[in-house]
Amino acid sequence: MNARTDPAILAAPKVYFATMPSGIRVPYVTSGSGAPLLFVHGSLCDYRYWNSQTGALSRHFQCVSVSLGHYWPGEDAAVQGEFSWKRHVDELAEFIGAMNVGPVHLVGHSRGGCVAFQLARAYPDLVRTLTLADPGGPLEVDGATQAALPPATEALRANVAGLIERGAIEAGLELFVDSVSMPGIWRRSSPGFRMMATDNAATLPKQFRDPLPAYTQAAASEVRCPTLLIAGEKSPRMYRDNVDQLAQWIANAQQQVVPDASHGMNVTHAGTFNRLLQAFAGEGPA
Repeated sequence: MNARTDPAILAAPKVYFATMPSGIRVPYVTSGSGAPLLFVHGSLCDYRYWNSQTGALSRHFQCVSVSLGHYWPGEDAAVQGEFSWKRHVDELAEFIGAMNVGPVHLVGHSRGGCVAFQLARAYPDLVRTLTLADPGGPLEVDGATQAALPPATEALRANVAGLIERGAIEAGLELFVDSVSMPGIWRRSSPGFRMMATDNAATLPKQFRDPLPAYTQAAASEVRCPTLLIAGEKSPRMYRDNVDQLAQWIANAQQQVVPDASHGMNVTHAGTFNRLLQAFAGEGPA
């Protein structure tokens, strides 16, 4: 998630809906041709979050960006079923199969990084390369879970969920975005970002009730494809720790840092991010 996104980056391109064998419809946008790059968004985002990648990289790849179940502009929750990271993993696998685009160069950011990581583990035949940008979720080292949320953060998230569920969307989003960035960021954020976050506000309480699984050495050893781990130099410590540890655990991994960037590195430093991704995916096996 990034609170300084240019509104032009979030301009919505033409959206398609892929109907899956399970009956759900997955919103997606696509551009370009060549080897498929599939982008997976994080919290409060949707396919629009990746426009600064798909616009540039579509000159070299077929770029596909999806909105996960429950995220804008998807159908209502009754149609989409339960909100969970596991369901999102299976949904992406079904999408890749139904669209006949696999194996893909898979790219995930934040919560979407965790979803992408789990997809690479569970469906290795569908993933050609894996790129994780500031992957979200806790880290388990020597049997202890790291980066667990402190009680104050849990209390803040409960407050955020309550505000959003009572219809105080603006107040809830301001509280959450400022807490994961810095005070005042929400009020200074672009209209485009605020629109996207507002469109996806209802997913935040659902996300809080669906904690991400911890990264473990055993799980990481199951990722067999070439992997690129990207951290923002100024990203919160938990994301940088995840990148550092996963780089040690995944056998075929590269690690990069985007200088002067924080969590929304792919937008604020799109040129650097795109060059790293293009160089890496371009080296992946055919």
